[in-house]
Amino acid sequence: MNFIFNYMQKYDYENLFLCQDKALNFRAIIAIHDTTLGPATGGCRMWRYDNEIDAIEDALRLARGMTYKYAAAGVNLGGGKAVIMGDPNLKDREPIFRTLGKFINRLGGKYITGEDVGTTLKDMEYIRMETEYVVTLPTYLGGAGDIAPMTAFGTIRAMQACCNRVYGSDSLAGKKVAVQGLGAVGHNVVAQLHELSADLMVTDIDPIKVDAMVSKYGVQQLAPDAIYNAKYDIFCPCALGSIINDETLNQLQCKIICGAANNQLAEERHGELLEKKGMVYAPDYITNAGGTIFDTDRLGTGSVSHERGKEKVSRIYENIQRVFEIADRDHIPTYLAADRMAEERIRKIAEVKKYVDDLKP
Repeated sequence: MNFIFNYMQKYDYENLFLCQDKALNFRAIIAIHDTTLGPATGGCRMWRYDNEIDAIEDALRLARGMTYKYAAAGVNLGGGKAVIMGDPNLKDREPIFRTLGKFINRLGGKYITGEDVGTTLKDMEYIRMETEYVVTLPTYLGGAGDIAPMTAFGTIRAMQACCNRVYGSDSLAGKKVAVQGLGAVGHNVVAQLHELSADLMVTDIDPIKVDAMVSKYGVQQLAPDAIYNAKYDIFCPCALGSIINDETLNQLQCKIICGAANNQLAEERHGELLEKKGMVYAPDYITNAGGTIFDTDRLGTGSVSHERGKEKVSRIYENIQRVFEIADRDHIPTYLAADRMAEERIRKIAEVKKYVDDLKP
């Protein structure tokens, strides 16, 4: 337990909740990082973790990422995450997700959940049966519906900003882009890049998904391990994290890394190494914020607007440009510049709230 508390102290977490129901073999973790900007918000992930420490660490790391994602995106929400230790292919899902809904409801709005890896909109409906504190919902329940296209759109806006920095133009036409992972977001990235005339390479551990993209768009397919040392301009990771590591860094030859996967850097030092290699890295939580920006927009307005939401997602381009400005100003790698941008906003809003509290009788 000392490891957990030390980790929480190092990154200044607020809460960690362990939830279990013996009869259902239900085990879940809810991590709340920071609520300075608003209630902790972040998706619910369902995954086969090797042990509870791995699950706790994943929840903590993802929650902190959400704090920074919302802060950098200008959204007034804090960072949280829920993870369920279980099989994401489970068939009978209602009891599990309604149980999670009960635990979330006990927190009284301190944490708001949504869809993530291994969960679906239907799962969110089950959670909604037990609590109002769920944001990702189908349109017929007042939600935004499928947010993956907006995550993909935001990723491409970040990619355009990177191209402008490297090539002096936003255009992706003719750029060789390697997309890793063809799930909900990845296949939308491929579709949108195809419309922009990019030269595409794709890979996924599921050959059916690869075959579908090859058949539909005529893209080049690569074996999962071959994607790192292939020659292309932009690497777009859209699968799981830690794919920028000691091994892959020695293989990558691209100029830009810009994708939707969370926690792409295995360690922070890999962000330093990317900088030394002269690669432009678009920090993941800036790049992949589009879906959650669109999804949570209705929390402040009470309604879903595709036009308004897309306009806000489009601003990811300017957010990436601001990251580059801070990196140049402070002579630091982009991953650290993104952190500073988020931390500066959290600090300023904390001062505003402190001032308002000081005025209260």
